[in-house]
Amino acid sequence: MFCLILIAKTALAVDASPEPLRIGSKRFTESYILAQVIAQQAASHLAHAPVVLQGLGNTAIVYEALRSGAIDVYPEYAGTIRLEILKNTLPMNLDEMRRALLPLGLGVGVPLGFNNGYALAMTDKQAQTLGVRALSDLARHPALKLGLSNEFLGRSDGWPGLSKTYGLAQTPIGLDHGLAYDAIKAQQIDVIDIYSTDAKIAHLGLRVLTDDSSYFPRYDALLLYRLDLPTHFPAAWAALQKLEGHVDESAMIAMNARAELQGVAFDVIGRDHLADQGTKTMTSHTQINPTPTPDPQRRGFWAKLFGPDLARLTGQHLALVLASVSFAALLAIPLAVWTFPHPRLRAAVLGLAGLMQTVPSLALLAALIALLGAIGSLPALLALTLYALLPIMRNTSTGLAQVPNGLRMAAKALGMTDAQCLRYVDLPLALPTLLAGVRTATSIAIGTATIAAFIGAGGFGERIVTGLALNDSDLLLAGAVPAAVMALLSEALFEAITRKLGIKR
Repeated sequence: MFCLILIAKTALAVDASPEPLRIGSKRFTESYILAQVIAQQAASHLAHAPVVLQGLGNTAIVYEALRSGAIDVYPEYAGTIRLEILKNTLPMNLDEMRRALLPLGLGVGVPLGFNNGYALAMTDKQAQTLGVRALSDLARHPALKLGLSNEFLGRSDGWPGLSKTYGLAQTPIGLDHGLAYDAIKAQQIDVIDIYSTDAKIAHLGLRVLTDDSSYFPRYDALLLYRLDLPTHFPAAWAALQKLEGHVDESAMIAMNARAELQGVAFDVIGRDHLADQGTKTMTSHTQINPTPTPDPQRRGFWAKLFGPDLARLTGQHLALVLASVSFAALLAIPLAVWTFPHPRLRAAVLGLAGLMQTVPSLALLAALIALLGAIGSLPALLALTLYALLPIMRNTSTGLAQVPNGLRMAAKALGMTDAQCLRYVDLPLALPTLLAGVRTATSIAIGTATIAAFIGAGGFGERIVTGLALNDSDLLLAGAVPAAVMALLSEALFEAITRKLGIKR
């Protein structure tokens, strides 16, 4: 009887941590699904529902989020850990990876049971026509057009090493992974990089080219986590151990197909898989999304545009824009006024602000995540503020430069101090140009704020990121259209302010 009670208590164990378990994912279909599988497997053993931060971007961003403590665990692949994170070109087993990750405060485990390797593919018809069966055959056809994902182009286990190994002379173009399937279907490109569990390989009749030099390593799916996760969430961690070996390649392909070809929601797919496998024990109120999520893919464009998440995404997007432009104005206007009398200093400060505009947004976000130790609104807000500085500073300086010196001299002759001259002469006359800078910064911020979704800060970018992952043009437009409408409304608002102030253009 005692043993039965002990077993029952273990099965019903719930972690009492005041913090939620935070689960991340990369920006492709399989990672979205696996994040939901992890969350729902752990949910019934948590005092608080787990937080799933979907579509956080490529390996660099998700890894930095894990290192900084912004997330606790995410699904990763053995080959990526070895080559991209540990920078090790030699084969490693799981124990060797654990020892190498230990100084980083990270752990790896729970092999899920399938390998999702990189490969190149082309249409079976074209492959038969050209006699291409293996990667080495591509060297005989330098005119073939390759469209490869941007991450694959830059990875150490991607194009640089692949082209060297097989002597490939083609110059590939960078494409989003999801869009590449449309491009090859439309015969705009000939060869794409694929994941071996992609659902569209068979759907589009693609031939996966044999890796005859065994260039690609195995990419066995597993969990990469912070070492303190088992301590903070022991019951949830025990539940996650049960996922080991419970997802084979055929099951993963089927789950990807349900998302990409049938349009089933990610959480529904995860819940159905766990129910089929019988690995989840639902013992408390903490399960996520207990009722089926409405299928966003099966709805038309208008239903997606006016979906239940519209108000939430609008509020998040608007908050990011207003906060970033306000902070930028509070910083840029005083800085422009202070540097205006000093041409060299002014040029240096404007040059620095201009330099910030040249930094790619995702690279800046990755750097800010590492610097701030956080993902979400804070790094997104800081990035947007930095991007908004230049137009406000430049227009403020330009407006001050357009104030006639004669008016300044007249003000001084009337006994005005420098502060009074600035308040009553310089700034009022520079206001039209200054306001135009704020107007430009606002438009830039509305468009750039879509990147916030890559680090879990929400906004209309959530729809865009998910639409890219699923190659769903309606969902992409459902994110892009509200952003465009917000930009038009901001233009109308600034036009009204301009007229109210009696500013002539």
